[in-house]
Amino acid sequence: MKKKTEKTNVMRILEQHKLPYESHDYSATGAVSGMEVVEALGQEPERMFKTLVTQGASKTYYVFMVPVDGELDLKKAAKAVGEKSIAMIKSKELLPLTGYVHGGCSPIGMKKQFKTTIHQTAENYETILFSGGKIGCQIEMSLNDLRKVVSVNAADIIVP
Repeated sequence: MKKKTEKTNVMRILEQHKLPYESHDYSATGAVSGMEVVEALGQEPERMFKTLVTQGASKTYYVFMVPVDGELDLKKAAKAVGEKSIAMIKSKELLPLTGYVHGGCSPIGMKKQFKTTIHQTAENYETILFSGGKIGCQIEMSLNDLRKVVSVNAADIIVP
């Protein structure tokens, strides 16, 4: 009998909105880094996005989603959200701010909804993958459906 995947808040929210998604469990693989998760799930790194939380010079928080093999360009990211500058938040600030731990941070279901920007290449794919709200779980769904629960803008936000 197949082990039933434990539902995360992300899955509950998607089901409340009646949005199609597929969950991918990699908890048994020991994968930690984004590229290890890509390999464990047999996915393309360009379709799998990590969720990064930042703070602007104005003290406003922002969420950025970049391909797991990419790096957030802080200057481009600041420009995309109209900030003078932005910086990554400290790992210890993540849980109290979002309700998520490092490595399990999802753009869906944060304690508070922050302005979210995804790298523009996400628009090239039928589906994308991102954290399901806990380490060991990825959600696969279309960007259009993601936009039905989180306001997501697309921009060029990674280091070339």
